[in-house]
Amino acid sequence: MKRKLINYLGLTGLIALISYAFAVVFSPLAYPGYNWMEQAVSDLSAESAPSRMLWNQLAALYDVCSILCVSCVSAYVCDKKIFTKPFRIGIYIFTLMNWISGIGYAMFPLADGGKEITSIQEIGHIAVTALVVILSIASLLILIISGFKNKPARGIAILALIAFIMMMVGAIGQSAVPPEYFGIVERFSVFSAVGFTAVLGLYLFNGFGEKYGA
Repeated sequence: MKRKLINYLGLTGLIALISYAFAVVFSPLAYPGYNWMEQAVSDLSAESAPSRMLWNQLAALYDVCSILCVSCVSAYVCDKKIFTKPFRIGIYIFTLMNWISGIGYAMFPLADGGKEITSIQEIGHIAVTALVVILSIASLLILIISGFKNKPARGIAILALIAFIMMMVGAIGQSAVPPEYFGIVERFSVFSAVGFTAVLGLYLFNGFGEKYGA
């Protein structure tokens, strides 16, 4: 296939994943006493966290590249009428989730990681998280169901299913495992959406295989 600019922009999804992974792995170096097995990823970027500056540096490409990637994917699937209408709706919802995540967490950063949620800012952070989770689950379920019904889209459906399982492992595990292992299962959730964004970006880079189905 002859790739256009929009196809190359799909690689921003992979850049977002790398940027986020670097932030998750290396930000604890600037947070004395941080226990990744016990603490949430969001603790690293909390306003009072000593690792906040390093997090912002390492994750600088994460938000902008994630939003750029899924926005390009949405524009591409809309223009090319890729796969089925329900499939495209799933992509649009996933894109909306990324926009809400990027804007919402910037507006309502966690003030003090690991502490009791009391302020309006912290409540806003939790509300954004709830909305992001709901939209993530809705979009992935739509992509799974519509993808398995349309043979050319089954590859994406399988990867969406893997992302969904990771998200559920994180959501259920956070209340099922002992507190000292909270951070482990929580990372399944946070990497599910970031990883799936990279997957969509790679599909865009390859023009969705130019097998659009009906």
